[in-house]
Amino acid sequence: MFFLASKVLWFLAAPLNILLVAALVGALLTAGRYARQARRIVILATLVLLLIGLLPLGVWLIEPLEDRFPPPPADMAPPYGIVVLGGAIDDELGRARHQVSLEEGAARLTEAVALARRFPQSRLVYSGGSSSVTESSSTEAADAGKLWISLGVDPARITLEDRSRNTDENARFTRDLVHPEPSQVWLLVTSAYHMPRSMGLFRKAGFNIVAYPVDYRSAGGWDDWRLNREASRGLRLFDGAVHEWIGLIAYRASGKIDELFPAP
Repeated sequence: MFFLASKVLWFLAAPLNILLVAALVGALLTAGRYARQARRIVILATLVLLLIGLLPLGVWLIEPLEDRFPPPPADMAPPYGIVVLGGAIDDELGRARHQVSLEEGAARLTEAVALARRFPQSRLVYSGGSSSVTESSSTEAADAGKLWISLGVDPARITLEDRSRNTDENARFTRDLVHPEPSQVWLLVTSAYHMPRSMGLFRKAGFNIVAYPVDYRSAGGWDDWRLNREASRGLRLFDGAVHEWIGLIAYRASGKIDELFPAP
């Protein structure tokens, strides 16, 4: 129920969806008695979309999320296991094209292979089912397993959690699968902007977890003050950052995490 509600509420609350609907409604009303007000709505919605697309607003929103958990030191002790969160594979497209189809966030999978070689005794877990609202015969976990094996990871080291549809289920279903103990240190690999909420959930699930952020979208420093050369990038970053901040608020309000903004 939480999964379906979150999908519906985000569709209704997504800033870009609201602005596009406002522009469409305004355009439809320009031929009626409220033509003047409608034109103002269209101009305002278009202007806001342009500003979001060109100004680095999305980067400014996403940078605090990405900087919340720094990478672990290079000389860290080998972890008991490595958990990689889903969200970087389009399993339905991969099934249609008969190959593993990677999306933004592919660094989660490639960095996991590097970590598997760096820590040859550690377990490697991929957590991700299908994010489709309807039933799906394909899962991200199955594709991740295929990719890792093709890249030389020993199948005996791989554990696949293929039922989860969001980050809350990632944490709970992975816990039920691997039964973490307090003495076991686990690495959590996910996109840097997604790390605060993920760490809060895995701590709540009982993991002794260490953040290993990848897939950064902000560079840090003055580079993040540059205008976007492509408006689509600015829109995508803004939408993703707002989604993550709303997710933190919703998960804290529902008691799924213990802190509004989890920290190291």
